[in-house]
Amino acid sequence: MGQVLHHVWLHFGLYYHVFSWLLFLVMMLVILGRRLTTAETLAWIAILYVRPEVGTLFWLILGDRRLGRTRVRLHRQVIQTMRTLSWRDAQRAYVTRPRVEADSLPLVLQAERTTGMPIVGGNSVDLMHDNAAMIKRLVDDIDQAGSHVHLLYYIYEPDDTGRQVSEALIRAARRGVTCRLLADAVGSRLFFKSKLLRSLTQAGVHVVPMLPVDLLRRGLARIDLRNHRKLAIIDGVIAFTGSQNIVDDDYGRSRAGNWVDLSGRFTGPLVTQLQTVFTEDWAFETDEVLDGSDILPIQQITGNVVAQAVPTGPSHETEGFHRVLLSAINIARHRIIITSPYLVPDEPTMLALAMAADRGVDISIVVPRKGDHRVVAAVGRSFYRGLMESGVKMFLYSPGLLHAKTVTVDDTFALLGSANLDVRSFYLCFEINVVLYGPEVTLRLREEQEQYLCDSTRLDLETWKRRPFYKTYLENTAGLLAPLF
Repeated sequence: MGQVLHHVWLHFGLYYHVFSWLLFLVMMLVILGRRLTTAETLAWIAILYVRPEVGTLFWLILGDRRLGRTRVRLHRQVIQTMRTLSWRDAQRAYVTRPRVEADSLPLVLQAERTTGMPIVGGNSVDLMHDNAAMIKRLVDDIDQAGSHVHLLYYIYEPDDTGRQVSEALIRAARRGVTCRLLADAVGSRLFFKSKLLRSLTQAGVHVVPMLPVDLLRRGLARIDLRNHRKLAIIDGVIAFTGSQNIVDDDYGRSRAGNWVDLSGRFTGPLVTQLQTVFTEDWAFETDEVLDGSDILPIQQITGNVVAQAVPTGPSHETEGFHRVLLSAINIARHRIIITSPYLVPDEPTMLALAMAADRGVDISIVVPRKGDHRVVAAVGRSFYRGLMESGVKMFLYSPGLLHAKTVTVDDTFALLGSANLDVRSFYLCFEINVVLYGPEVTLRLREEQEQYLCDSTRLDLETWKRRPFYKTYLENTAGLLAPLF
């Protein structure tokens, strides 16, 4: 009996060995056939080489960025159509192309080339760092809506904040306003299981989950491709975007403390660009193309802010935010301040920051002292030493979870939106950012950043080098996962 079992075990081992190598070779062909970075390709090959069956399983869950050819094709058609309308509306509302400083022109051209969105003048923006005040302003605007309300959020929670916004939507729907709500199926999973959803749908609010986790429907695309945007449009003439979700600021009772966000309330021609982003995502998920004069009304001149929307995501042909960020870093001559809750830069971003520091640019990056995701925080810490050695100043924010995603460059322009300084925002998630041009609005945003700096502690490179060996070892090990995040 023992000899029989031994014989069977030998055959099983041989078959498993052959199967593993065949699986490894097949997956090698699959991976090499994808448009991945060199770091991503090598990381996947390493995982597959060690355990082909485990690597294959991870690939099926996390590997493929495709969202389904039919939907991507529809999405791109809608993008082309709607952004053409956006150009036309911008030309009608602001006939002459707004002027920007010469140093900003490369960024303008980069953003236009990669996103199809022009710069538009005649805008106004109110920056809001108080979460409760932002929600109150949003609710007040919804209560004044006469045509439609469009909301698109990664996290829409059935908490006190979610109830306030939902009650405003219900009031609007009952007086005949068309209300549409897109919420990410994973980020808002509790909402889609709540009684709040039923109340909204019964009142006539159109609620649609964005990117539901359905492997067959999405053609085995990786399930962590998420819609990370935060966007609200009221009557096509008011827009909110930034880092804040529809959620209480103590969301998740995070060990890092309450979330600290920054959002903008916009009026003017830029709202048309933000509206097109919503209509594109709505068409992507519902196959319904929204159009008409109420959806894209002719905008009024409301201020003197020159701005440009930068949407990006896995259905776009280029990594718009990533290219715009690199262009912004390369333009800098004097000072860069970046705030982000997550820090997982890729090699081009690390190189761009190092080159900026080499030419004397004062660079400050502010991140939370404690993150809400331990592994992601560990991956981020693996980059601190390299950044500091290249001349970047690292600051740790203590009062809470700094969730604001901002960039200011010199006194020239600023970025505000939903994208983090990490690989996920560069390549995987649907994001929306706005570039704000000119010294006045840049200094207004920098005032917010300066407050973050005042509430932060600067890391000392020599002290960081003297940390216990095991921390460095664990963080550098976690850093090997950076290309896959």
